[in-house]
Amino acid sequence: MRELWEALCALPHRGSATAMEAKAADVLRGWLEARGHTVQSQPFKAPRSYGWELMLVSLLLALGGLLELWWLALLGAYAFWAHFGGGWAPWASLFDRHPSQNLISQAGTGDKTLVLMAHYDSAKTWFIYDPRRVRGFRANFLLNATLAFASPLAALLPWSGRLIGLYFLVQAGLLLWRELTAPYVGGANDNASGVAVAAGLFEQLARQVPPGWRVMLALTGCEEVGTKGALALARSGQVPRDALILNIDNVGRGALFYAVGEGMLGYRPYSGKLLEAARSLPGAQPLEYRLAYFDTRAFPEHACLSLIRLENGVIPNWHWPSDTAAQVRWEDVEQTRDYALNLINGLLHEHDEIPETL
Repeated sequence: MRELWEALCALPHRGSATAMEAKAADVLRGWLEARGHTVQSQPFKAPRSYGWELMLVSLLLALGGLLELWWLALLGAYAFWAHFGGGWAPWASLFDRHPSQNLISQAGTGDKTLVLMAHYDSAKTWFIYDPRRVRGFRANFLLNATLAFASPLAALLPWSGRLIGLYFLVQAGLLLWRELTAPYVGGANDNASGVAVAAGLFEQLARQVPPGWRVMLALTGCEEVGTKGALALARSGQVPRDALILNIDNVGRGALFYAVGEGMLGYRPYSGKLLEAARSLPGAQPLEYRLAYFDTRAFPEHACLSLIRLENGVIPNWHWPSDTAAQVRWEDVEQTRDYALNLINGLLHEHDEIPETL
């Protein structure tokens, strides 16, 4: 497990839909195939950054306000909701232009399915992720949401629409600066740590899948730009409606939490056997996750659970150049693996014991 994590950390980055993400996919495929697992590549197209779409959102809101066109501001408000709420975006094909891929491996042939999911891409940085100000990320997001949804009405009122329009025009300029200058981060925690745990769990469970079960490992690309890989997986139909999905994201440092639901805008509570098992298992705290989104956003009708570690309410070194191997506590990664193993032990192995070490 550590060997795989170190191999991912050795890459300069794994930016969404970039050549480095493709190289990371080769590393993952090689690690799995060396252990005798068949790996399916699921191609799709995605943007290399979310900034260009958010720039479009900001420009719609800016022009709607500055030109006092309520309908244009309304379109911008809808685009804001679609991006952060996971809604239909008819303009998505304008940005989904670069090749990426999910990697899928399976063991067992039962009717019941457990999916171990983790994204392997890394993100671009931005000034809002500076550790000195990142604790205000949620407040900043709520400010933007409030102004975006108020903009159609504000466009009908003297000056208020123009002030909001100016705000989003400045934001569009900052997003352009980000796209032209900001680097991708290494992503040792986000999410090489989660990939290592998911792959390590799959390697162990695949040795002896209990009767009636199928275990799927889904390593997704392009989570950082709108859960594009998870959406491609959901649309493929490979994940049955009654599957249990355990998502592992950012588990390299901090206190361990299991999310009981998620949503940056509308909130979706989780349900199902994984959540029930987590509530009865010591070692992690419950969390209503509203800071960002998980790949599980693409599976609104499935029984999902996400594991994550936080420090002071935020992800350590989140989308910042300091997200390096030196900032990961390997004992936290191993403890996450142990917790996840205990979590699924009672579900998959009601009568058989799983070995305690990987």
